[in-house]
Amino acid sequence: MAIGSVFNSGVEGFNRASQGIERASAEINRATIEEQDDTQLAQQRQLTAASPDEAVTAPVSQPARVDEALVNLKVEEFNAKANTQSIQTADEVLGTLVDIKV
Repeated sequence: MAIGSVFNSGVEGFNRASQGIERASAEINRATIEEQDDTQLAQQRQLTAASPDEAVTAPVSQPARVDEALVNLKVEEFNAKANTQSIQTADEVLGTLVDIKV
């Protein structure tokens, strides 16, 4: 396998990991905002409730997937580190080859 292809694969993998980190971060942010909105909505319903039953009822929504987004964030971190190591190794090998030829 040519050193250039290893280097290119490392760069492509790092770019994919960066995009995955951005997606996971956006998902965590979205879940946090939704959680805040749900809390505010529940407080508003509690303040404007006509009966005691309505004051206790929380809004029905799908639970936020923060846990899954955090796992994805950690996985992408490992992917980025692995691809960074591939890039560094390809760079070292190329440097060694250049030193041998000169």
